[in-house]
Formats: sequence, C-alpha cells, structure tokens
Amino acid sequence: MSHSTRKERLYITIFGTHTPAGKAFDITLILTILASIIVLMLGSVSPISQKWGQLFYLMEWGFTLIFTLEYLLRLYCSPKPAAYARSFYGIVDFLAILPTYLVFLFPAAHYLMVIRLLRVMRIFRILKLVRYLQDSNLLLRSLLQSSRKILIFFTTVAVLVTVFGSLMFVIEGPEHGFTSIPYSIYWAIVTLTTVGYGDLVPQTDLGKTLASFTMLMGYSIIAVPTGIITAEIGHQSQLHRTLVKCMNCSRPGHETDAVFCKHCGSELAHPDDRIVSAPATK
Repeated sequence: MSHSTRKERLYITIFGTHTPAGKAFDITLILTILASIIVLMLGSVSPISQKWGQLFYLMEWGFTLIFTLEYLLRLYCSPKPAAYARSFYGIVDFLAILPTYLVFLFPAAHYLMVIRLLRVMRIFRILKLVRYLQDSNLLLRSLLQSSRKILIFFTTVAVLVTVFGSLMFVIEGPEHGFTSIPYSIYWAIVTLTTVGYGDLVPQTDLGKTLASFTMLMGYSIIAVPTGIITAEIGHQSQLHRTLVKCMNCSRPGHETDAVFCKHCGSELAHPDDRIVSAPATK
C-alpha cells in the first residue's frame, strides 16, 4: 500500500462517518472520552481518590496517550494540517491533551481536562443528526454576526452598573455593607440582571429607591440580547436556505433537510456532501 493511499484510508476512517470503520472509530473515541471524564470526576471525590487514586492516575495517562496519538494521526492524514490545528475541533483536541502534561508544572491544571467533554459533540456525526449540527452552526454564525451589537449592549450595561454601584456606595456606605465601589458594582450587577442573591441589601430610603429603579431598568433591558440574536438567527436561517442549490437545475431556496428539488424533482445531494453556493457580496 502506497503512502498516499494509506493516508487517504486513514483520513476516511478518522474524519469520515460513512464507513463502518469510521463509525467504529468515532464510537470508540466517544466512549473513551466519557470514560476519561468519569475517571476525572471520581478522582475529585476524596474517599474514592484515596482508595483508587493510583489507578486513576495510570488510567488518566493512558487516556492522554490515546488522545495524543489520535491528535497526531489527525495532523498526519489531514490534507491541510495547519487548517485543522486552527479549527474549532483541532483546538479542542489539543486542549484535551494539554492539561495532563501541564500537571508537571501546575498540578491544579488536572481538572481542566473536563474540556474533553466538548469533543462529545462529534456524536452528532455518528447519529446523522445533521440538521442539529447545522442548527448549532447557525447559532454560532448568528452570535458572530451579532457580536458588534451585543458588545455595544454590554458596554452600556457596564456603564450603568458602574454608575448605580458608585451611587449606592455613596448613599449606603460601609456601615450598611457597601464597603467599596467594586463591591457595590457587584450589587448593581446582581440587581440589574434580576438575580437578587440578597446578600447585600440597601437600608436607607434613598438606597431602596435607587435599588427599585435599578430593578425596573433590569427588566427593561434584559430582553435586548435575546431580540438581537433572534433577529440574526432568522436572517442566517433564510440566508442558509437560499444557499442550498440543486445540482441539476441550479435553483436555490431549498430547505436544509430537503431530499428532492422542488423545481425539477432531481435528488439533492446528501447534506454531508451538499455543495452550497457562495453568498452574494454587497
């Protein structure tokens, strides 16, 4: 078997989900990830850790070696290793093995390995829940497109909590628990977001008036990010729908889970292999 053929077959097995070998690889990987998370959680329980700590330590190193080998194989067989390393899953795969090696320098880094749980998202590829995966990508694109508006919103909120917190510090003072401006800002954040822990409460009439105004302000603005993201999700959903084109008649506008073209009746490409047209530039 030639070197290029071996890389191609390895790529299909590791990155693909259509072949029995690819499905078996992904299922084995997911079970290994879940097992490593269970070991990590059990290792944080003192009575269990005292009895089985040495076994957990050896198992964790075994998991790390498996994930390291998997990461190196992905880099080896990927057509564009640098692009994979910079991708979301590439970064997650790297972070999945990094904490164990960091234990030599920072023992507390051991518990960062819970990030491996993110890799379980590959289970969507096994179960062929493509539309759910597409919905997650849709949500991600919507968040990215809304980032500027959300940043402006959070900047406004940061200004408001700073003002309200500073005013409450002046009104109530240390004698009523508002010992500093940062601590008073913490109260403003808790109040404006309508969480209301109750660990810090104004005592004076003027302080209660300011608190009431802060609560009403919180109810007024708490739905703003939801509206921004919802509007962007609708836009991205419509955009994605127009991008799905029929390879026979080149007509767009199909639903993401459509099987046949609604214009010519031709079978559409499988969602995993579907080619979409590039969005029109402004």
